[in-house]
Amino acid sequence: MDAYSGGLDTEVDVEVHPTAKKLLSTCRKFFSEIDNLTPGKALEAKLNTEYGPGSLYYEEMCSCIRQGLSEGWVANIEVDGPKYRRSKICLPSPENRYFSITTVYMDSEEEYSGQYHVHPYGEINCVVQLDKTAELKGMSGWQGAGWTSPGPGTHHYPQVRGGALVAMFFLPAGRIAYNMKPGMPQPASV
Repeated sequence: MDAYSGGLDTEVDVEVHPTAKKLLSTCRKFFSEIDNLTPGKALEAKLNTEYGPGSLYYEEMCSCIRQGLSEGWVANIEVDGPKYRRSKICLPSPENRYFSITTVYMDSEEEYSGQYHVHPYGEINCVVQLDKTAELKGMSGWQGAGWTSPGPGTHHYPQVRGGALVAMFFLPAGRIAYNMKPGMPQPASV
């Protein structure tokens, strides 16, 4: 069992945590607007333009994530010590348009790399800065507040620098794998 699967198929109990229930409701409304769009560079640009900082969905999600972190249900399972943690908010379901929702807390002033992984169907990341200088590295480079969206088949290390953030990521069909190695070719769509 790898560090990702250890305990992470257990969803947050949204009935116990009202903020988690509010986050899930907000995400489901967001999914209803983006569920037929394919992760990748075009979606990343659209998300940062139409759903970025200042937009209703983004601000509501960030507020819930920050509150959930203080309540203890966001990214509460250590993967590599207290500065690299995850939690599964929910598994794919019809109500979620078959997206899973996971939170990852990363904190490092220097560049820090998490577990190398591949996105069989792509990934959508909502970058929630806890420190205004924190950035997450996406396929298009470093991103502060906003979104990254690696396309189908892409693979990388999750990387952070400049402080603490939470990456809330949405996976179509909940698909993620750890069978790629650094240096293997990226898909043509990158």
